[in-house]
Amino acid sequence: MTSVDKKELFEEAPIMTALLKLAIPTVMGQIILVVYNMADTFFISLTNSNEKITAVTVCMPAFMFLTAISNLFGIGGSSVISRALGKMNNSRAKHTSAFSFWGCFAVALLYSVLVLIVIDPFVNFLGGSYHEQVHGLSRQYIFITIILGGLFTSLSVLMSHLVRSFGLAVHASVGVILGGVLNMALDPLFMFVILPPGYEVPGAAIATALSNVISCIYFLILIAVNTRKEIPISLHLTKESFMWEIPRKVIEAGLPACVMTFAENLSYAILDNILSVYGTAVQAGIGVAKKINMLSHSIVRGITQGALPLIGYNYSAGRRVKTRSLVRAVGILATGVAAVATSLMFVSARTLVGIFLNSQDPSVDYGIRFLRILCIGAPFSALAYTFISFFQAVGHGKESFLLALLRKGILDIPMMFVLGFFIPVYGTVSATPVVDIICSIVAVILFWTFSSKHLTKNKNRKVYNPIKGCYEVEATNGIS
Repeated sequence: MTSVDKKELFEEAPIMTALLKLAIPTVMGQIILVVYNMADTFFISLTNSNEKITAVTVCMPAFMFLTAISNLFGIGGSSVISRALGKMNNSRAKHTSAFSFWGCFAVALLYSVLVLIVIDPFVNFLGGSYHEQVHGLSRQYIFITIILGGLFTSLSVLMSHLVRSFGLAVHASVGVILGGVLNMALDPLFMFVILPPGYEVPGAAIATALSNVISCIYFLILIAVNTRKEIPISLHLTKESFMWEIPRKVIEAGLPACVMTFAENLSYAILDNILSVYGTAVQAGIGVAKKINMLSHSIVRGITQGALPLIGYNYSAGRRVKTRSLVRAVGILATGVAAVATSLMFVSARTLVGIFLNSQDPSVDYGIRFLRILCIGAPFSALAYTFISFFQAVGHGKESFLLALLRKGILDIPMMFVLGFFIPVYGTVSATPVVDIICSIVAVILFWTFSSKHLTKNKNRKVYNPIKGCYEVEATNGIS
């Protein structure tokens, strides 16, 4: 995408056209991420072993924490890059991409080393302490996907965020889809052909790690090619990567996304831990329900993350009225899609759960009830995601940080214990949709307050002059 194409997409294209061009590829990539995550569960379910299904399930929060690291530097970097591009400061955008890449590299590597050091108590914390076989299988899965392959997983997600912020949404999604398709193809190969019976869980882990290595290589090649073009993206770390408050701005914008992902998976880990005392049938049921429900969340995240560069660019360029219209469009689209998904999951819960669990197993009934409880919160979480992404895009980390903690961490974990006390098992699961409703209300109030102050009229854009090394005011005549 040339600078002319980027200007046409970010500034001149109709709102819904620009939104769909950026969001659809991102949504496709997010769907593939969930589908290949489901593929592990589906192929392992063919063994008819609740222990193996549970082992993969309890590892999901640990694996998804790699995404939290990617979001810290990826969404944070995307926010800073899009606002820099809105002010025509290509140099700041270029050095931000380099800092984001190496920051993610360092933290992901540190996480992998720490997991290696405390792997056994870590597995127990995730919910693998009540069954010896579950613990052993979980340990194998974590060793392969996090300790050996975690760095590649984090970097591939990070780079998808970075290239999307430069308007390369289709290329970003191709990399994600490539990894997902490879994972689904390699799963049965390693699980049922290459490795002997009984090694299905490590087989699934090898397929996941290898597919992410290939996806990472794709993004490295993509960035290397575009570095030679007009796109101001670079992975070359220099002293300028630490100037202009780039590190602080990246972390400030990305921390809410990181905390939300981390807290979400911490919440799921605690949920698994609470429910583990009720046996593997309950754990298998909640594991399958969570993965099916993730499909709705992935679509919503794709929409909101795809819109983030568009919102950040127009806000920074002074197009405040258009920014408000963009947020409205994102909210309507995301909430509408989530509402449709909720209806389908509620009505088709038995069919969906039956894909992964044996119809004669008691875990099926648990899975159906859990899915119907969880899916209720989807439209409300979509609304919350919309405003969290908005505050990330415009660099208001306090608001997005508050919403992220409210949605996962501050309210839902205590509520699991409270509701679980009054309604064992099902009360614990019900905490998720209840908190989604509360968080969406708070999000609407915060956005309405911000919008009434900052999004009622356009402002002059400050454009960076590389010759003078400073910003100059550009009139907003004609800006809509």
